[in-house]
Amino acid sequence: MTEPRRSFLSQQMTLALTSCRDGLHILRHRGPSQVQFWFIALAIGIGAGFAALFFRKGINALQAALYGTDDVQFLHSFASSLPWYLILLIPIAGGLAVGLILHVFTRDGRARGVADVIQGAAMRDGQVETRAGLASALASLITLSSGGSSGREGPVVHMAGVIATWVSRRIHADGITGRDLLGCAVAAAVSASFNAPIAGALFALEVVLRHFAVHAFAPIVIASVAGTVINRLEFGGVTEFVLPTTGDVQFYQELPAFLLLGLMAGLVSVLLMRAIFWADDVGTRVQTRIHLPRWLRPACAGALLGGMAIWYPHIIGVGYETTSLALTGQLALNEAIVFAVLKCVAVAITMAGRMGGGIFSPSLMVGALTGLAFGLIATGIFPDVSGSVTLYALAGMGAVAAAVLGAPISTTLIVFELTGDWQTGLAVMVAVSMSTALASRLVDRSFFLTQLERRGIHLAAGPQAYLLAMFRVSAVMRRAGDLREGNAETCAELVDSGVYIDANATLEAALPVFDKTMLSFVPVVREGQDGAPPVLVGALFHVDALKAYNRALAATAAEEHS
Repeated sequence: MTEPRRSFLSQQMTLALTSCRDGLHILRHRGPSQVQFWFIALAIGIGAGFAALFFRKGINALQAALYGTDDVQFLHSFASSLPWYLILLIPIAGGLAVGLILHVFTRDGRARGVADVIQGAAMRDGQVETRAGLASALASLITLSSGGSSGREGPVVHMAGVIATWVSRRIHADGITGRDLLGCAVAAAVSASFNAPIAGALFALEVVLRHFAVHAFAPIVIASVAGTVINRLEFGGVTEFVLPTTGDVQFYQELPAFLLLGLMAGLVSVLLMRAIFWADDVGTRVQTRIHLPRWLRPACAGALLGGMAIWYPHIIGVGYETTSLALTGQLALNEAIVFAVLKCVAVAITMAGRMGGGIFSPSLMVGALTGLAFGLIATGIFPDVSGSVTLYALAGMGAVAAAVLGAPISTTLIVFELTGDWQTGLAVMVAVSMSTALASRLVDRSFFLTQLERRGIHLAAGPQAYLLAMFRVSAVMRRAGDLREGNAETCAELVDSGVYIDANATLEAALPVFDKTMLSFVPVVREGQDGAPPVLVGALFHVDALKAYNRALAATAAEEHS
């Protein structure tokens, strides 16, 4: 009996030692870069977490100084007691400061936000503008402190992107690593802003990177947890909103009501987004017609916001006080409807005025008010089969926010983490699914992707649509000296007949030329100056363009499934 037992133990020990040696070999030859990356992700998470914390504390401090209140969580209640001229002048002064900052430090006078981070992840190897990003963060801080009606997640996310970009450039990161670092920074910033580690990680994957690759999951979670720790060291483990009681869903009878709420929330989210884009177009037309300097545009928006705030101070800032009142059922039906409409108008003015800030917090407020109004009507009509009106407010908050962000998974989770109520998941999921399904068909998937679409950046349709815009013709063409004699002669004839492509164009513009002309190659030229004829610099072959496109598609697919 002794020998067999010793033999068995000896085999197990040998197997264990072999496993340890193999593991050590992998760690030495394959693992250090991965382990090192996790430490970098941790460092980025801590940095982005502190950036989000300081941004939030900065808003609170400046807001308290401007409005003279000790508790900014109850700003609108305090502002109602201030002289009317202060409520009017503070947003104007803030808008003027914002306009000057963006005029000096950005090329287009526009504050950067989540849409620019998404573009950086897709088309710039995970990098964003640093100078404009820092200026946008300062401008958004002033906006949110001086009466602008927007949210803090937009500037915080872009500020995190600036940190990730700085690290990427220092370590000479490739595209995949740069995008992973960007995802880590965004996850940490969102987690630190809202004390929501799960939603922060999923937001980075679902909204910014727009894939759920396994290789990115671990470092993003590490950074997200680091950001949450930073938040909780300062604010503790409390949630942003406190619900009075756990929601009570009368499942069989009441679920159809949440389906209807989801559809209504989808329509409300579309109205909110289109109101912002319409106001932006109107503001641009007015600015052009009256020759208004771009640095005065935010001040004009501040004047409109200040005028509204004299009678309705609820629109000031992030709006968490009003959101809390809606979630606790402390508003009447007419108040919920009026405040929702006014908040949509105020957000449209803020965004159209190029004042900076994000859309997530306003969508939470509009959603909570929409859900409360729906719940008050539903429970009034069917009191015997209805649960709490606060549950409708909670579901409405998630449904509108999810449709605006185009992120049903992370938004559902962030609603749970903001409120701490995990017992109402079914109602929230039903409303969120219906709202996103409807809204995504009426806009380009989300507010951010629609913003990019309006700039001519086609990310909503997927890599097959935007990858072509990443390749310059000059990088894919064959040089004039490399062309065969017959090809060179044909190119010269085509240029004389007006068939050619500019060297600075992209493959997005070049491929339709092949479909139209049915040629196998098209001459590439540089436009002459002062009326001079174009100069032939090479030829773009159809097969070369397709090869470059296919390689880019294959690399994107490999990253998303790694």
